Formats: sequence, C-alpha cells, structure tokens
Amino acid sequence: MATLGSSFVDLIDLYKRTGAEADAVIIELLSQHNPIMQDALAMECNMGTEHLTTVRTGLPSVTWGKLYQGIAQSKSTTAQVSDTTGFVEGLSSVDTRLLDIAGKNRNKVRLSEANAFLESIGQEGASTTFYGNTAGAPEEFIGFSPRFNDTTAANGGQIVKAGGVGSDNASIWFVTWGDNYCHLLYPQGTKAGVTRTDMGRQRVLDGAGNPYFVEEELFRHHLGLSVRDWRGVARIANIDVSDLQAGTVDIYKFMRQAFWKIKKHRAPGIKMAIYCNSDVCEALDAHSTPTMSSNIPSNSTGTNIRLRRDEIDGKEVMSYRGIPIVQCDALVNNEALVA
Repeated sequence: MATLGSSFVDLIDLYKRTGAEADAVIIELLSQHNPIMQDALAMECNMGTEHLTTVRTGLPSVTWGKLYQGIAQSKSTTAQVSDTTGFVEGLSSVDTRLLDIAGKNRNKVRLSEANAFLESIGQEGASTTFYGNTAGAPEEFIGFSPRFNDTTAANGGQIVKAGGVGSDNASIWFVTWGDNYCHLLYPQGTKAGVTRTDMGRQRVLDGAGNPYFVEEELFRHHLGLSVRDWRGVARIANIDVSDLQAGTVDIYKFMRQAFWKIKKHRAPGIKMAIYCNSDVCEALDAHSTPTMSSNIPSNSTGTNIRLRRDEIDGKEVMSYRGIPIVQCDALVNNEALVA
C-alpha cells in the first residue's frame, strides 16, 4: 500500500495549498534551472521514433592535371548514424473526495500538482540529455556524455581533460545548436514539448484492492538527441571541483582550448551556449574577478577581459568570448573520469 502523502496528495497537502494562505505561491525548493528546452532546436524524426543522419567521413581525392593524362576516379565516403527517442511520463491522480473538500480551490490543487510533474519531467529530460545511455537503460536515449567520453575515439579531439583524478569531477560543455549540428528529436506524428491529457474521472484500487475515484492527468514528453556534427561540441572533462573552487585549476586555459575546438563560432542559424553547474559557474565568476588574485590578467581599465556581463531581457547573462554561460543544474559533480 502506498504511504499516505508520499505518492498522493492528502489532506495535509490540501491545507498547505488551499488553507488560510490559499493565494500563497508554493516555494519550489526542489526546482532547478534546466535551460536545455529553452536553448535547443527540436526536429521531427525521419524514421518513426528514430532519426537517420548521414555524416561525411572522407573527402574525394583530387589531382593536378597534365595534358594528355586522365583524371583519377574518386568519391567521398559517408557513414550513417541512427539516433533513438524515448519518452518520460507522469500520472497525476487526486482523490475526487479531496477535490470536493477543496471546493472553489479545486482547480488550484490540480494545477499545483501538475506544475510539480512538469518540473520533474523537465529535470529528467535535461539530465538524460547529458547523461542518458541506452547501454544501461534502453528506454532512454543517448546523451552527450556517452558520445564524448573517450579521447581515443573519432571525436576524441573534442575533449579537453582538466587534470582531475578524484571523485568530485564536473564538466563544462560548449554546444552548438542548429539543423546541422546538435538538436533534440521527437517522433514522427507527435509534437515537441510536454503533452497533457486530462484523463478525467478514473476508478482505481488502493493497496488493499478496494476501489475509489480520482481525477487524473497524464503528462508525457517524447525526447531524443542528435549530434550531426561533433565539431560543434567541446567538452572540458575531469574538472576537480574542490581544486577549482580553491583556485588551483587554470580553468581559462581549458576554456580557451575548448573554444578553438569548435568548427564555427558565428554562422547563420546556429545558437551556441556553454553549460556548467552552479559550482562551476561561481568559480568561473570568482576566477575572472581581477581583485581575487594578482595573477589574473586585466585590461588597462581594470575590468574583466575574460567574461562579460550583459543584460538580456532584464536578466544578467555572463558570457565567454561572446558565448552565453548558462547554469544547468542537471550537470553533476561526481562524473566518472574520462580516459
């Protein structure tokens, strides 16, 4: 039997959400800043729930010509990559008797619970975008980390190792979003984003097999990832977070190396972003402040020459060489070391 208040909204929850402070907004202590869905382009799959991409792996050979001499035959070589999608879903069920007690706040109770499901789906989607791996969880899709975790692989040149050897390692990701670079996927015949289906009044059974009625909402998000050109991605891996916060990691050396591994920094139809978690963001900010250390370079006016702070849509945005640095709480500090 489910624990009261653990899987379902109960009377205590109802009081908190619609009691004496019915108009108060719930403070979402568990919410995270996961900007992937705001930044990324989403594209419909071209093979049902899979997306087939043809990647050019070699150029044809050419020769200098001579009079009365033929032209050697040659052609380019390509390889095909198939990316899959998965779906994450949640079912919100609220006892109809509880909703009757809520009275005029009936819809507020359902909306409050729906918002929590949307937050949870968003966090799961962002986490899987970076760490999803069908080898261990076939129902998921392959995220960035399994694609960029071996410096000896064909795309290993896109990885910068920051020297960490302990257990508190993090990554910084340079990602280019665009039709021909990185984009999210959704199956043919569906739509991008979270779908909501009001299932209405449903008869369900409790742990003892006794029936009762609930009102249900189904939330589902179909999602996948395609990396069409790995030259649009760079990963700074093996960042020892404790050393970074202590100021003993020359992080901007690794940032510079990652920056120059990207094929194009300015091109029509692309959007670039640098993703790191709040601990790394704070360290980047601290290391770029000239007053923190005499070893940190500054220009003649004493302002920071590594990072810029711009205001976009009323929000302060930190950027590196014109690329926004985005806090993404889906990135963790206990990543496996990249060999």
